[in-house]
This record gives sequence, structure tokens and C-alpha cells, in this order.
Amino acid sequence: MRCLSTVLALRRYLSLARLSSLPSKAAPEAPKLPRIGFVPTMGCLHAGHLRLIERARSENDYLIVSIFVNPTQFSPQEDLDRYPRDLAADQALCEAAGVDLLFLPNARELYGDGGEQPGLSPHFTQVIPPQSFLTGLCAETRLTHFQGVATIVVKLLSLIQPDRAYFGQKDAQQLAIIRRVVQDLNLGVEIIPCPIVREASGLALSSRNRYLSAEEQRQATVLSRALFTAQEAFYRGKTDRQTLLATAQQILETEPSLKFEYLDLVDPDTLAPLEKVEIKGMLAVAAQVGSARLIDNVLLNARQPIIAIDGPAGAGKSTVTQRVAKSLDLLYLDTGAMYRAVTWFVLNSKVPLTDELTIADLVAQCQIRFEFPKGEAFTPTRVWINDREVTEAIRSPEVTAHVSNIAAQSAVRECLVREQQRYGHKGGLVAEGRDTGTTVFPDAELKIFLTASPGERARRRQQDLQNLGQPCRSLEELEAEIRRRDCLDSSRAISPLIQAADAFYLETDRLTIDGVTEKIVRLYHQRINR
Repeated sequence: MRCLSTVLALRRYLSLARLSSLPSKAAPEAPKLPRIGFVPTMGCLHAGHLRLIERARSENDYLIVSIFVNPTQFSPQEDLDRYPRDLAADQALCEAAGVDLLFLPNARELYGDGGEQPGLSPHFTQVIPPQSFLTGLCAETRLTHFQGVATIVVKLLSLIQPDRAYFGQKDAQQLAIIRRVVQDLNLGVEIIPCPIVREASGLALSSRNRYLSAEEQRQATVLSRALFTAQEAFYRGKTDRQTLLATAQQILETEPSLKFEYLDLVDPDTLAPLEKVEIKGMLAVAAQVGSARLIDNVLLNARQPIIAIDGPAGAGKSTVTQRVAKSLDLLYLDTGAMYRAVTWFVLNSKVPLTDELTIADLVAQCQIRFEFPKGEAFTPTRVWINDREVTEAIRSPEVTAHVSNIAAQSAVRECLVREQQRYGHKGGLVAEGRDTGTTVFPDAELKIFLTASPGERARRRQQDLQNLGQPCRSLEELEAEIRRRDCLDSSRAISPLIQAADAFYLETDRLTIDGVTEKIVRLYHQRINR
């Protein structure tokens, strides 16, 4: 499937599938909406690309991969004509990896006449990232490169309209720019960053590595060795710019035959130069090795660890998360309470639950405040919304019945995700929810997917209602409600409930709360102290 019309036809098919999957009033449960994952590439696929594809395959119902050597991100002096290509091998790899559709557009389809030439035509609409992203690192020498990157990515995302798009951390400046463009243009796509994949020697995988001779590959490993040496100095307490750059530079100078373009310490999100790493930073390097221009980077994270616990309603996340936080002396961030507080506020404002614009305005005006539990592990987080305490009110059956519908609205999620990430900026917390490890804290040091059977969760919910002195409901009714909510949570288009690819799966039917807590604490110590 190679042409633009094929992708457009698939998009129409998936749009119709989503529309036909919407629940009718008579439907007891909402069918699962298909999720589309997208991996854009320039071909000549290697293990780094396959890692992106594997993750996208595991997290989505449909997977589209594009292969397009984009002329607009090359200058006339760069290697467009000789950029490595191996379409037959790429097709075989994609088929073996379970790719549903391989999109192979040509430049004329995407850009019109003259689209095969390097650089963007002045007669074609361009996407220009903020100037602050175009003043350092690769932008210093590749003057129009990122305008070409931003333009093609926006075109591909607009054509395919995926739920998630996957990009490698090796192209860190590209990743930062794409995330900013997608945010600024409200494209509604979740950008998933994936770690760098390396050779056993430490060399970051790149299609341009094919240009290298055996000796040049050996020389190129100086890039990762320099970065790793500086990273080790950082973890020993060296956080200032001068020391970190000097440490890396000392290693780079052991390969004088390489032509180094830059070595810099920047904020990984804004790309602004850093004088000192307070919370996080990125060391980045670029060099000409033989005929290949190579880039590499490492992240420096000074924050305390984060534990992200996801799972369906009634799996015991809140109780377990509080116990884990108590055991490890970490902050307990009850993200579910945020969504419940907003749901309570909407319900009490008498706004129709389908009026997403008005709900978005309401949420924008909300001020949610937590008083975190201290002392006893089971002290609940006290919650205020607009200076009214709602700690008990947000646990009502009415809020429980509607929280998934409110949480599925994009404006609500965007607002609360930003608030949760603000709490997690310095780390040192345990957070629980539905998309904590996939969306809110995708770089959490430990991720847990905590679950239990619907029958077990219904039994626990019934017990909770009895303990709260609320009207008791039958197990059959509670289990049916839980199944409906599971379906809604796992099928929503934005940040659905799924297990993160690197999360530990923990089923709790036959485990006590103490047993679950001990397992997570043990995993934490294994992960952090390894």
C-alpha cells in the first residue's frame, strides 16, 4: 500500500469505524474505539526504528509506518541524493513486525511540482517553529532543516490523524520541536518519545552509520564515551556547565581526526542553554565522522524517582499507592482525586455532560488544592476545589458514575495532566491513575499496572460502600458498572487505559494489600539500586 489515496481511504475507514462504534442509548457497553499508532521514518530501517515500531504495535489497534526521504529538510549541499535507501528490506521488516499499513508517498504527491528538490519552496506553506528552538545545536549549521521537519510532520499527522506518534530521543532537537509544534497547533496527537538504541559499542544507531568504515565506526564511539563519562560525573554531583562540558571534551579530544560541530548542555524541553542542571538537562554532541554527520545525546535527571501506578477502577490503587508512599517516604499524588474533583464541580454546576466547551471553560477556572497525608498511611488526601473542601463529596456514587466521561474530554485531561506534571517536576512521589505511566509520567523510574478481576473489584466496591454507610448495591450491578467503566476507560481516544510497555503487570485477586505493597517496594529497590 504505497499511495496517498490508500492512506486517505484507510483514514476514512477508521473514521467510520469510530463513528459506528459510538454507543447508542440502548447499548449496555460502549465498544472499544480503534487506536491508531504512527511511526514516521526516512527508511533504511534499523533496530532503533524497530523498537519504535514494536512499542507502537503493542499500544495501538492499527499501526501505520511511513517511509519518505523528505527533500525539504535537506539543503542543496547535504546528502539527499545518496541518503541510504533499502525499500525491499524495509518492507520485509515492517511486515514481520506486524505493521498494518506502510505509507510510501512521493514528493510530488506531498509538495506538488518541484517537490523533489532540496529545501522548501517559497511558494509552499511552511511550518516555522519558534525562533528559540532554532538558535542552537543542529540549527546553527542546518539553517532550514527544522522548518522542513516541522512541515512534513504536520502534513503526515494531518493526513493520517493518529492517536499517537513515536519518535526517537536520538533526534532530541527534532523531538522537542515536534512536541512544541503539536502543542501550539492543537493537533491532538500524543507524541511518544522513545529511548536511544545503541550498538554494543555504545554507538547510537543511525541510518547514516552505513556510511562508516570499520575504523570510522570505532572512532565514532568517542561520542557516546564522552557523553557517558560526563553523565557519570553528573551522578557524582557535578552539575555545572563548565565541569560537564570539560569532562566530555577531554574524551572527545582523544579522536582528533573527527570534526566536532558542537558540544552543549541544554534543557531537553526548551533547548535553552543551561549553566547548571537543577532538575534535568541534556548533553548533546554532533560531529563529522568520515562522510557521515552523527549526533548523540544523554539525559541528566536530578529529580527524585517517580513511581507510576495505573490500572482499572477498583483495583486497589489508592490504598496501595498510599502504603507504598508511606513505606518509601515519598509523596502520594492522588491523580484520580483531581478528576473526581472536576467531575463533582461540573455536576454541581448543572452543565450538560456533553457540553465540552462549557466544561472546558469551567475546568480552566478551577483551582484544585491538596493537603497531602502525613503520619498514618491511610489518611486520605484532603481535596479542595475553589476553596471548598470536597474530600468526601468526590467519592459519591454520582461522581463515580460520571468521572470516566469527564476524564475522557481532551480539555479536561490537558489541564489536569499539566497540573500533575507540575507536582512531579522534582519527583519523589508515587502517583496513581489511568494513564500515569503512559501520559503523565512516561519517564517514571518504576511503572506498575495494578489490576484485579471485575468480580473481585465489585466485591471490594461493595465493602467500601458499606464502610462509608452508603446504600448497598448488588454484586451483579456493581460488576456490570465496572465492566462498562473499563470499556470506556480503555476505549477513549485520548490517553486510554493501557499498560505501559515497560510497566510491571500485577494482578491482585489473591494478594493482600500488604503483599502487593511489599512487591512494589521490592521492585522499587531493585530498579533504583540496580
